[in-house]
Amino acid sequence: MTGRLEGRRILVVGAGTRPSKDPDAPIGNGRAISVLAGREGAVVACADVDRDAAEQTAALVRAEGAQAQVIVADVTLEEDCARIVDEAVRGVGGLDGLVCNVGIGLGRGLADTSVEEWDAVHAVNVRGHFLLCRAALPVMDEGGAIVLISSVAGLKPGTRIPAYDTTKAALAGLNRHVAFEGARRSIRSNVVAPGLIDTPLGRRATEGRPGRDRVPVPLGHRQATAWEVAAPVVFLLSNDASYVTGQILAVDGGLSTL
Repeated sequence: MTGRLEGRRILVVGAGTRPSKDPDAPIGNGRAISVLAGREGAVVACADVDRDAAEQTAALVRAEGAQAQVIVADVTLEEDCARIVDEAVRGVGGLDGLVCNVGIGLGRGLADTSVEEWDAVHAVNVRGHFLLCRAALPVMDEGGAIVLISSVAGLKPGTRIPAYDTTKAALAGLNRHVAFEGARRSIRSNVVAPGLIDTPLGRRATEGRPGRDRVPVPLGHRQATAWEVAAPVVFLLSNDASYVTGQILAVDGGLSTL
């Protein structure tokens, strides 16, 4: 039985999992997406600003019996975004899917968020996504798919980090435009908006905001795993979602309904 992404060439930007001193640290979203894509038959280009993190992800993809490529780049640099796409196309022989899984959060409330922090968050969380989509869309094969990883923070307030919340909301507008332009060649674009996810970055966020661990999530009162984010991403990359574009899929256990 072949996988849902058999023969597809997928670029995951933000494919690494940040290092953690916790020996029981869970897998991150980008790594889970990469590994599951490989398990489903894709060739995966693993891009990250951290070479070691990208290499570790690529090794896990190869352990699934899939091919993997490592690309090291910084999405705040216009030339790097173009290079990421170019290296992926040359390395895996084309491009059928792009996952943008990069994001940072800086500042605290309006009064304690500097202009420099605001601009830095926008450079990664919105500008980087724009640059990647701009580079990928012209070279992506017909019938390809793009998935932008946003957050439930883009659907409702919650983080108390205005720069983060604003950028995650902005991805909805970018997504609609990418979907509109991509439709001419049957290229789809969708947003996945995770809620509270148990990842190394999620645990770091909980350290800074302990109340995060006590949010009453309707579905099970628990945090999701990165695998529960990866599964719908793979669905949206696959032909199973061939008539789905321009949409936002919240993977949040019902948190956005509160």
